[in-house]
Order: sequence, then structure tokens, then C-alpha cells
Amino acid sequence: MINRSGSIIRWAGVWLAILCSAALAGERFTVNPDGTVADHELGLMWARESNPGDIDWRQAEKWVKYTFPDTIPAGYDDWRLPTLEELASLYVRDEGYKGYETDCGQRVKIAPEIELTCGWIWTSERKSITARVYNFNRGYHYTDRMVHYRAYRALPVRNME
Repeated sequence: MINRSGSIIRWAGVWLAILCSAALAGERFTVNPDGTVADHELGLMWARESNPGDIDWRQAEKWVKYTFPDTIPAGYDDWRLPTLEELASLYVRDEGYKGYETDCGQRVKIAPEIELTCGWIWTSERKSITARVYNFNRGYHYTDRMVHYRAYRALPVRNME
């Protein structure tokens, strides 16, 4: 039991050192070894990758809350879909940045620390039977019916406390 406590304390120390060194260096993002990305500007923790396949809004909400947390060792249980503002902050508007091609063939201009499998990401913002989607191919948002799923993805986020 003592060895386990010691390793937990060492792991916490390493984690804190990584986060502090990136924040002091002025870097916005830190890629963590547990499959997450720390966003020091917004005080958020992002999943390193979006979900792997097409998903409608209700499935996305469930995947973020119940499935995704079991895929990483971090142990947090407060993951959620991001707001439109949070997602828009990840779009890279620099004309010189060409982005990368996703698994579904779309070219996206998102912060390179985060990997999308397709370029349309559900937000937490919904109304009746529709929800907001952010398009990382062109950098805009729109509303679509929550039952649509083709090429849509979920990108989990949580507040860092």
C-alpha cells in the first residue's frame, strides 16, 4: 500500500510539473500522456482525439459521458460536449496553416494537438430537435437535426480545476 501511495504522489508531481512548465513557457496546449490535451488559455482539458465514427447528437452526448472516460486512465467523470465558443477557439485561422486530412477525407484547420477523424463536431448547444455543429473544414457553425450522424463527431472536454 505504501508503494502505491508513493507512486501516486510521484505521478501527481510529474503531472503538475508538465502542466506548470507548459503554462510558464506560454504554450496554450500541452499534450498529456493519458490521451488528453490541456488548454491553458481556457482552463480546459480536451480529448486528444474525437470519436472514431459517425454519431448523432444523442449518441455523442452518451459517448462523451459514459464511453470515453473508460478509454483513458485519467479517471475523470465530468466530460461533456463543448460549447460553440470553446470549439471555435480551436479553429486555426492562420492562412499559412494548411491543417491536415482526417480519416473521412476532410481537411481541417484545428489546433494540431487535437486529432479529428472528421471535421464536423457536435456542440452542447441544442434547441428542440436541433443542435449546433462546428465545421473545422471551413471555420463556421450551423444548426442541424440531432438525428443526423453522417460525418459528425464528438470531442470531449472538461473544465480543469
